[in-house]
Amino acid sequence: MASPATRRIVGAAMTGATYGAAALAIVPLAAILVMLLTKGAGSLDWDFFTRSAVPVGEPGGGFAHAIVGTLLVVGVACAIGIPIGVGAGIFLAEFGGGRFGWVVRFVADTLNGTPSIVIGIFAWAWIVRPAGRFTALAGSVALACILAPLVARTTEEMVRLVPNSLREAALALGYPRWRTSLTVVARTARAGIVTGCLVAIARVAGETAPLLFTALGNQFFSTNLLQPIAALPLQIYVYALGPYEEWHRQAWAGALVLILLVLILGTIARVATRSRHERA
Repeated sequence: MASPATRRIVGAAMTGATYGAAALAIVPLAAILVMLLTKGAGSLDWDFFTRSAVPVGEPGGGFAHAIVGTLLVVGVACAIGIPIGVGAGIFLAEFGGGRFGWVVRFVADTLNGTPSIVIGIFAWAWIVRPAGRFTALAGSVALACILAPLVARTTEEMVRLVPNSLREAALALGYPRWRTSLTVVARTARAGIVTGCLVAIARVAGETAPLLFTALGNQFFSTNLLQPIAALPLQIYVYALGPYEEWHRQAWAGALVLILLVLILGTIARVATRSRHERA
């Protein structure tokens, strides 16, 4: 049996290794943030957020059309994917013990592991090609195909954490099973469900490959869901590959805005999770 001194040494070493691993996990994100702040912060001004792209060779311009396009495409994707994902997650947790539940869970896990470019090709083949044109709506559907299974699996895990005593109490009061699931169980797990939705939104907000096959991009300001539309990932991709220094400068600024958007969503998710644990 190890002596107390040996246990203290081993415990201190393991604690130090844990802190070291956590610090190493933070290093890549910190390096990305520093690089983006160094190269992109200087290009953030009022014009960047209020003006659209200008013709090649003209100075100035901004990413207003891409920011609005991202909010529109992701918003429609959320309107499509979140209800499906939450509903599927509640079904899997409450009624998913049979063969059909196994199939739904298997499909969700398969979609979660599918590369986003494959989702883009799927949306192009089934939506863009029959319609004969690229559309913002096709991009939203592609993002919804990525978002829905993420939300479904997260919702399932959150709903499973709800104590069975709450279900039994509601059933004892005469609530039907479906009403218990929606008004008692889902309500209790709503903080975790919201957190999962925010994490999924942060994931799809930065996707580029599906939008290349669906929304395509647009150099002009547009909010028409049935026409090609600009988005931050697409605009960053185009400008980063362009031959102009002004485009590169704005691409760095766009990347900074995109990662800040993801960080804000992640922070909101963490705050919601912390609040849930504090109430528990």
